[in-house]
Amino acid sequence: MERKIYQFDDLPAQVGDEAASSPVGAAQSQRVGVIFSARSHHNKGREPDFGERSNVSIVRPQTRRDIAHALAGFAQEGIGFLVISGGDGTVRDVLTMGQAVFGTNWPELAVLPRGKTNALNVDLGSPRDWSLAQAIAAFENPEKGKRVLRQPLAVSQEGSEDPPMLGFIFGAGAFAQGVEAGQDAHRAGFFNSLAVGVTSAWGVAQALFGSDSNVWRRGAKMELEYLPSHEPIAHSRHGDPSRRTLILASTLETMPLDIKLFGKGQKDIRLLLLDHPRRRVLFSVPAILAGWHPRWLEREGLHHLSAQGFAITLDSPFILDGEHFPAGSYRIEQGPELTFVAG
Repeated sequence: MERKIYQFDDLPAQVGDEAASSPVGAAQSQRVGVIFSARSHHNKGREPDFGERSNVSIVRPQTRRDIAHALAGFAQEGIGFLVISGGDGTVRDVLTMGQAVFGTNWPELAVLPRGKTNALNVDLGSPRDWSLAQAIAAFENPEKGKRVLRQPLAVSQEGSEDPPMLGFIFGAGAFAQGVEAGQDAHRAGFFNSLAVGVTSAWGVAQALFGSDSNVWRRGAKMELEYLPSHEPIAHSRHGDPSRRTLILASTLETMPLDIKLFGKGQKDIRLLLLDHPRRRVLFSVPAILAGWHPRWLEREGLHHLSAQGFAITLDSPFILDGEHFPAGSYRIEQGPELTFVAG
């Protein structure tokens, strides 16, 4: 089934001068703003609980533009704490829209994991049932929580004046197929890490036993360069040199199910590339996901790389935090450093 592909042309480059220049963290720094996604899987039929507090503003946006204006209102209130109640897609949209509002002066943030997928929250380490009241308590009392610094990926379309999308997991090729299968897993009742496990197992089986015409094996045509050097990212001798079976990039340190997709020495933007689905590599997937990364994997076309940034040209859609975006040429760099309050 064809999924909706989001476009970049609905992103406002600026919400307004007053919002962009409003002082965040001044006299009203203890005000709390909440973006509550009523469409998120675990928010349906529930209301946020924050007790008798009078310093909490809750907005239930329906569109990205609604999010932008909600954030502008929060900035004018001078919030010091922004809580996002939703899944990874809601986080992506809030961070993307927040650039024009907060600039380099972001409030502290927290995520209440209420979506079908909550990879960022897995990395931050908050409980799955973390409540708004608990998040506020952790913000106000450092002994009840922790501060975690993270930089999202900033995904910009070449030649476009739209602001970059900010998200934490970028992927294409077989990864896009995995997200498609994940949607089917959600309809079958699998969510969060369980859905990741189900779809990963299905993808490996398809790649192992399918032919090179199988969508799980043929990957995507892509050109890759390191930024800022524009040095091409090496391709092994296996498969079509103009194609890769899979690309995955992230700034997260812990992945769902604690799978070890990335090596211990990787930093900045961490990249996983599979040039061609050689069966020797695929049969080793369980050990690889447990953190076994022998040197021969690179010779076989599985690369664990680090980059300050990279440029990519794709002939098929890519995925950013669970949603499809159109094929084209993009720059993937590091976004602003953000402080998350976690439980």
